[in-house]
Amino acid sequence: MLLPESKINNVHGISDEQRQRIMDFLRNAVYCWCDNNKNQWFAARDLLGGENKDWHDTPMFALYEKSRNERQAGRDAGNLLKRVLSNDSRRFETDRGRVRQYRWCCEDITN
Repeated sequence: MLLPESKINNVHGISDEQRQRIMDFLRNAVYCWCDNNKNQWFAARDLLGGENKDWHDTPMFALYEKSRNERQAGRDAGNLLKRVLSNDSRRFETDRGRVRQYRWCCEDITN
């Protein structure tokens, strides 16, 4: 769940199966981030950019294929990430700066 809640734009031009695979991929990336970067803010670009910018052979490539535009694919990925976090049982803070950021509200961190 997102705190505070905000509007989530739909992503068109991909199948329901592709959407679900992408969302599963993003959820796993988020869980990995939260496990390794406790209490740190992240954005879609942290999960999908830099060393992770090659989307070939991942479910993410469907976003690039539909638009053939990295900028639009990035926006679509951000919208799907926002939907993943909104639907998650864990709570995530969100902040809109230059890019939308998220942080897991993990009150139960012990280390």
